[in-house]
Amino acid sequence: MRIAVVGGGPGGLYLASLWKGRHPRDEVELFEQSPADATWGFGVVFSDRALEFLREDDPATVDLIAPHMENWRNITVVHRGERIVIDGIGFSAISRLVLLRLLQQRAHTMGVVCRFNTPVRAIDELAGFDLIVAADGVNSLTRRDFEGDFGFSLSYLTNKFIWYGTARHFETLTQTFVQTDAGNFNAHHYRYAPAMSTFLIECDRSTWLRAGLDKLSEEETRRYCELIFEETLQGEGLVSNRSTWRNFAWVWNDRWSFQNMVLIGDALRTAHFSIGSGTRLALEDALALVKALEAEPTDLVSALAHYENNRRPIVEKLVAASRRSALWYEHFAEHMRLAPLELAMSYIRRSERIDENRLRAISPRFMTLYAMSRVSSEIGRPEMEQDDAG
Repeated sequence: MRIAVVGGGPGGLYLASLWKGRHPRDEVELFEQSPADATWGFGVVFSDRALEFLREDDPATVDLIAPHMENWRNITVVHRGERIVIDGIGFSAISRLVLLRLLQQRAHTMGVVCRFNTPVRAIDELAGFDLIVAADGVNSLTRRDFEGDFGFSLSYLTNKFIWYGTARHFETLTQTFVQTDAGNFNAHHYRYAPAMSTFLIECDRSTWLRAGLDKLSEEETRRYCELIFEETLQGEGLVSNRSTWRNFAWVWNDRWSFQNMVLIGDALRTAHFSIGSGTRLALEDALALVKALEAEPTDLVSALAHYENNRRPIVEKLVAASRRSALWYEHFAEHMRLAPLELAMSYIRRSERIDENRLRAISPRFMTLYAMSRVSSEIGRPEMEQDDAG
């Protein structure tokens, strides 16, 4: 079989090397419009559960990337100057560029033909391939000419976000909330290397406009953001990498394949960055597609239907959690009215995947602190006067 993979991100590279490694006689070519060392963003984060799922099916990939990862066991929420630690929720992070290089190296070792600086502008350019895998992201060119056939839809969140890096070392994944005269800002930040961290900043549209951020240059925007989070950055600056204000794009496709084309990763659907599942979903899509093709080796149509039918329920569940999480962030300014502990509880339960019973099991220190706070609040509350007739 001849397979063309369009897109040299983690999902495309993973699928290409995984298939070629298992089927060395097949031809696998990967097409990426950017240079091999070009990437947008800084770090990629995985929850412990995400790595567990991947290890069950492909321990070799986890073993490949694990030595290059930063790990931590807690989440920190900073609100009104108070730091609340939610214990027992583990994450790992890796430089996106390092991840790409590791996956590129493996693809070359497996015999994948990688064509960087090679945009695919029309499907006709891929005539002769038995299968075309669109792994080329939100703005997929592969999908563009067939959006009606895929049942493609696109919408945007109203919040604005911008992605930076910083040399400031953070011990955990941290959510920092800051109130300014212009409005409220939130930063998601975590280290992905010993001396580098991701620093994503978010605000609602009205705050963005009041602050005049729609009129500032890239450099002026960076300096403005450094001032907002001056206390958090502790003297370190923000590092830009095509860092511009964006609105998060919801991508969805009702049908996952058409003719000999199939979608994976962000070309198929997006998951909000607040649950850290974008790269995980792309890798799991690739793995599910490989399994489906192997289950139906002589019938491509059946294999692609197998891929969608088996994978769709899992994707829909994660995307639904992602949407609930995104909705919480769309209104995070309202949640900032809460006391720090109450905000932390609201934050950790935002996607409805964790309830208080589960938190008692995995985050005992946080739940003990939360329970003590609730008791103190009840003790400090004035008793209601009893009704004379009662």
